[in-house]
Amino acid sequence: MLIRIYTYYRPINRDPVELDPTNVWASVDALSLENNTVVIVHGHEGSGTTTLNPTLKDAALQSEELNVIVVDWSVYASKSYSTAVGAVPSVATALAQVIEQLVLQSAITLDTLHLIGFDLGAHVVGFTGRALDGKVARITGLDPSGREWGTNSGRLSLNDAKYVEVIHTDGIGLLANGVGDAIGDVDFYPNGGTGQPGCFLNNHCSHNRAWELMAASLTHNLLIGNKCESWSNVKFNTCRGQLLTMGNNDHLKLGSGMFRVNTRRTYPFA
Repeated sequence: MLIRIYTYYRPINRDPVELDPTNVWASVDALSLENNTVVIVHGHEGSGTTTLNPTLKDAALQSEELNVIVVDWSVYASKSYSTAVGAVPSVATALAQVIEQLVLQSAITLDTLHLIGFDLGAHVVGFTGRALDGKVARITGLDPSGREWGTNSGRLSLNDAKYVEVIHTDGIGLLANGVGDAIGDVDFYPNGGTGQPGCFLNNHCSHNRAWELMAASLTHNLLIGNKCESWSNVKFNTCRGQLLTMGNNDHLKLGSGMFRVNTRRTYPFA
């Protein structure tokens, strides 16, 4: 099976219900149309039960009454990076088909749907939003993978949802894991987009900080950025423009451009 999908529904059910992509109707009781819905998609070498998923899922469920859908595409994500890159479009197509079925069954709506993807998962949610004609309320890309995506026209873009927010934590430098370009409606660069506090020149640590910051924004919502007029402002920490809260699950956020957020080294980072 290309993807496995686990649903969580607060306040009724904090234990997962696995949704059958071939028989969505059998699982719609695991979701509530009255709730907003968050979909979480892991990256390369991840799975439904490792890396970011438990942390982000628990933070989302703690934040409000919510449907949470965790996507496991480890059948391809566990293989080589190039193989996983090649699987991104087909994984996204499978996810979009499930979402379409859930909408048809009145289990969720696109107007209350927030797709969150980390690493290669950020491009998965981009393709998914595109397949849904950009009608998804919001996409958040967590340090989208940069390797093989620098000039890839299929990478996450601001047209993939009504609002696209990107959090760049390891997008600068030769060893960076993420995309450094501003590719969303709003692009946040915590601590300049590289060398996250406490990571000690560890790119993997800085890369993963993206989903840690997202989790903190769901539970505490204290990470606020200043708008930057230029990349020089981002780099030298001289951004003095409008304030905008980074992350969270707000479907009605307004803003555009680049923002810098300065954080501490430990949770909740503010």
